[in-house]
Amino acid sequence: MAIHTLSIDLETFSSVDMKKCGVYKYASSPDFEILLFGVSADGGEVTVYDLASGDTVPEEIIKALSDDSVIKWAYNASFERICLSVWLRRNYPQHFSSYSIEEDTVRNYLDPSSWRCSLVWGAYMGLPLSLEGIGKVLKLENQKMAEGKALIRYFCVPCKPTKANGGRTRNLPEHDPVRWSTFIAYNKRDVETEMAIQQKLSKFPVPDFLWEEYYLDQEINDRGIQLDMVLVEQAIAIDERSREELSAKMRQLTALENPNSVQQMKEWLTKHGLEVDSLDKKAVKELLKTAPPELAEVLELRQQLAKSSVKKYQAMQNAVCADGRARGMFQFYGANRSGRWAGRLIQLQNLPQNHMAHLEDARSLVRSGDYSMLSTLYDSVPEVLSELIRTAFVPRERYKFIVSDFSAIEARVLSFLAGESWRLKVFSENSDIYCASASAMFHVPVEKHGQNAHLRQKGKIAKLALGYGGSVGALKSMGALEMGLAEEELQPLVDAWRTSNPNIVQFWWDVDNAIKTTVRQGLDTETHGIRFRYRSGMLFIVLPSGRQLCYVKPRMGTNKFGGDSVTYEGIGSTKKWERIESYGPKFVENIVQAVSRDILMYAIRTLSHCFIVGHVHDELIIECSMDVSLDAVCEQMGRTPPWIKGLNLRADGYETMFYKKD
Repeated sequence: MAIHTLSIDLETFSSVDMKKCGVYKYASSPDFEILLFGVSADGGEVTVYDLASGDTVPEEIIKALSDDSVIKWAYNASFERICLSVWLRRNYPQHFSSYSIEEDTVRNYLDPSSWRCSLVWGAYMGLPLSLEGIGKVLKLENQKMAEGKALIRYFCVPCKPTKANGGRTRNLPEHDPVRWSTFIAYNKRDVETEMAIQQKLSKFPVPDFLWEEYYLDQEINDRGIQLDMVLVEQAIAIDERSREELSAKMRQLTALENPNSVQQMKEWLTKHGLEVDSLDKKAVKELLKTAPPELAEVLELRQQLAKSSVKKYQAMQNAVCADGRARGMFQFYGANRSGRWAGRLIQLQNLPQNHMAHLEDARSLVRSGDYSMLSTLYDSVPEVLSELIRTAFVPRERYKFIVSDFSAIEARVLSFLAGESWRLKVFSENSDIYCASASAMFHVPVEKHGQNAHLRQKGKIAKLALGYGGSVGALKSMGALEMGLAEEELQPLVDAWRTSNPNIVQFWWDVDNAIKTTVRQGLDTETHGIRFRYRSGMLFIVLPSGRQLCYVKPRMGTNKFGGDSVTYEGIGSTKKWERIESYGPKFVENIVQAVSRDILMYAIRTLSHCFIVGHVHDELIIECSMDVSLDAVCEQMGRTPPWIKGLNLRADGYETMFYKKD
C-alpha cells in the first residue's frame, strides 16, 4: 500500500555543537549518525527504528523520504530534512535526489516542497516555538517527556573521558540499557506529540501559500552564503593582537591586574576623582565629555576594547560548512506576532553598519594580516574590524552581489493603511520623508542641506519613535537627548507629530475600537482594509495578503489608567508564556510590520528565479552572474503586490563584490 504521509522524529549524534554551528554543519560531521528513527506512516502506530543497535529502516520508508508526493511532517522539520539528506547520501545514495539546477548550491539537500513543519504551524497560531511549550499550551495528552534533555546530553553529544567510564568519549546503548530504553520511549513520544499538535490544530490549517513561502525560505537556507574565510581568520588574529596591546597599555596606565574588570575599573576611576555608576557604552561616551585627559585616555582604551567584534567572526568560523558557505541563518516565522524572520547563528539582521571611507583598502590590509599598517593608518583597530564584518560575506567566483532594498517600507505601509495623504504625496514624489515630516510639524520649509536643515533630525527621530503610539519615553529610548534635543522639547515634539499626522492617530484608535468590539461581542469587524475575527478562543487579524495574525485567548482587562484593554496569551518580555496587554497603536505596529513582511515575501517570490542568499529587514541579497541588470532586479523588487493596489513602492540597490551598507 502506497504511503501518503510520514510523521518523523530523529535522535542523532554528532561531535559538532549544533547551537553554535547549526544543523548543516552538525549533520555534515564525519561522526554524525542517526541513533533513533521514530516514524508513523499515514497516522498509524509509531515505530522506533533503533539504528544504533542495528535496526534497519524499511525500504518503502526510505523511498518515501525522497518521494515528493509523500508529505513528511516533523517539529522543526528543517532538522529532520537536513539530517536525512546527509544520511541518505551516505547510506542510500540511490534513493537520494535533490532539487534546483546544477549551478545552485542546494544540491546536497532534499527538496523542502514535500515537507511540513508543525513548529511553523504553531508559530502561525501564535503558540510557543518549542515542542514542550506548545504541548503545555495545547494541554496535549501526549506531552513531551521531561527526561529528554538529560538523555540527549548522555547519548547525543560526546562525553568527558574519566576513570569511572573507562576513558570513553561517547555513551552507547550498551553503557546504560535502562536509559536507552527510556530514550526509545522518548523518541516515540515526540512523534506522538507532533501528531497530536497536527490533530489539535486541524481546524486552523496553514494556507497553501504560506507553505510555499516556507519552501522558499528553506531554499535560501539550503543555498547559504559564501564567507571570505581568509578575512575571517585574519580578523580574529588581528583582534587578539589588538586586545593584547590595548590591555597592556591599560595595565601600564592604571597598574590594575585586570583592567577589563568593571569592578576594578570603577574603583580606579573613583580613586582618581571620577564617580561612575556604569561603564556601558552609553555611560563611557558621557564620561568622555568631561573626564580629564589622563582618565579620558583610559576610558577611550576601554571603549576600544568593548568594541571588539571578534564574536561575530567566531560565529562565522563556527557556522561555515566545508564548501565555505554559511547556512541556516534564517528562521521562518521566528517572530509569531508579525510572522517576520528571526536571525540565527551569525545573526545577519544584527550586524554593525559600515561608514568608513576606503572600505576596500581597510579590507585588503586585514586580509593580508598587516597589523602594523592598520594600526598606523587607523585610530582604532577594533572599530575597523567592526565595520568590516559585513564584508566577510562574498559572492562565489565569477558572481557578484546585487543588494536591493525597499525605501522606507514601514512608513509607506503605515501611511497607506492610515490614508495619510500628505505623506503618500511625499513618497510618490520620491521626496525626503524626514524633511517633509519636520516641515509638517513645524510649518516651515525644511531642506536636507538647505534652509532649516537642523529640523530634519527632529523629523527623523519623531517619525521613527512616534509612529506606533510612542511618546516622550520612546523619543528618549531612540536617543533624542544624546542627539541634542532638550528634555523640554520632547512633549511639544510628540504633540506636533500627532497634530501633523491625524489620520495615523485615527488609525490607531479605529483598530483599537475594532479589536475591542470583536473580543467583547465576538463580531467580525473591519477598518482600513484590515479584518478582525474571533473564532474558537482566538483573535485573528486578516491582512490584505490573506495571511492571518493570531492572538491566543484574548479577553478584556483593565489597564494601569483604569481603562479597558485587550489582553492575550503569548511569549512576553520575560521570555515565558504569559498574559500580555496590548492596545491600538501596538496592534497597528504588528499589522504594519506584518504587511511589510508580506511585501518582502512577494519580492522573494518575484525574484525566486535568482539565487537569493539572504534578506535583512527590507533588503534582499542576490548572488548573480556579472551580466544581471541591477535596474531589472530593483524594478522587479519594487512591484506592488496585487493585494495592496495603490501602494507606492520603491526599491534601490547596488552591485558589490562584498556585502556592505551602501
